Amino acid sequence: MAQREAQQDCQTGSGSVFEKDHMSLPCGHSSCKDCLQSFTAEGKCLCYVCVIQGGFESGKLDTRLRKRSIEALQVAVERINHSADEAEKESKEIFSELMQLMKRRHSDVKQKIRSRQEAEVRRMKALQEKLEQDITELEKLSSTEDAPLSHKICPLSFFEDVTASVSGMRDGVKDILGEHCTNSDQAAIEPLMSTLTLTPEPKTRQEFLQYSCDITLDPNTAQVQLLLSEDNRRATLVREEQVYPDHADRFIRWRQVLSAQSLTGRRYWEVEVRTKRVNVAVSYKDIGRAGPINECALGFYKQSWSMECNTHNGKFIHEGVKTHIPGLPSNRIGVYLDHGAGVLAFYGVSDTMTLLHRVQTRFTQPLHAGLWLAGYNGAYAEFCKLTLRRDIQQQSLNILTVA
Repeated sequence: MAQREAQQDCQTGSGSVFEKDHMSLPCGHSSCKDCLQSFTAEGKCLCYVCVIQGGFESGKLDTRLRKRSIEALQVAVERINHSADEAEKESKEIFSELMQLMKRRHSDVKQKIRSRQEAEVRRMKALQEKLEQDITELEKLSSTEDAPLSHKICPLSFFEDVTASVSGMRDGVKDILGEHCTNSDQAAIEPLMSTLTLTPEPKTRQEFLQYSCDITLDPNTAQVQLLLSEDNRRATLVREEQVYPDHADRFIRWRQVLSAQSLTGRRYWEVEVRTKRVNVAVSYKDIGRAGPINECALGFYKQSWSMECNTHNGKFIHEGVKTHIPGLPSNRIGVYLDHGAGVLAFYGVSDTMTLLHRVQTRFTQPLHAGLWLAGYNGAYAEFCKLTLRRDIQQQSLNILTVA
């Protein structure tokens, strides 16, 4: 039981075992040393996630490794059940809090309505008494002319504003529950679904193209020295500042631009780059726009990941830490994202797919593709229009339908 709990800590990336003694594997996954030592073949440590994702398809697992894989799957099932129970418990508590809050708010509104009702009724009664006194005095007058009415009675529409306010609050709650919570719930469920399906990562370009998506650049984020063209697919670094309207999302100092689309699920896109120091990146939308490099620059802001492309080499950058890539096979960079599984990978695209760098992490927000042109005037990067053969496209649809 203790071993199983330790293995579960290892998989979830938490617990005393994982924090005390863990290793990063070349594939990008992490595991504690105890699990690595217990999951070996011919003296070599294996990554159980890669074994699960690739081993069954390849048919190369011996009986012992299949048993190990079954154990890993059993732990994964326990993790799924535990996570589901915890999610249900926390959701129940959250909705209970919301219901209590709504009840208190209802009680407050009810009390205010009744207080206002009493005040208005008192005012009406006072007016009634005053009018009765006026009538008595008029009857005593010898003149038959009517005296002017000196009291104004307000129209009987006292609580329409309250109803409108409550209706507006209701519509706002509906919007939040119908859109925001749905999106956040989907983002929280994606890692669990990835664990359930265990769909292997694509290997060939045709397999990657199953997840291809169209990406365009958001003009409201483009720094003024970036010229957008080709239906907002290309950004070119120019000397002359472009005339863009003021916008809160626009980068001020760093010559960057983000995509108009937010990215979740499995996505793949390709970027054609020219000249040096062109950065192909992804980032959370809340990256800074006008601050220092660690708050605003792609690859330096903590929730951004960037591949700097040069003539003969590249650099992967995250939180300012640079990992040198010895050679780039072409000027085309492929980016693969599995948001739910926390996978981000950069590829050099030529006749084959060359893995440049792979990240294993946990994404808590949708991502945006981004470009940073930090080099020379005339440098550009363009998001490619990707096409998929009909037979491959049909296979992709079948896979998505089954998943």
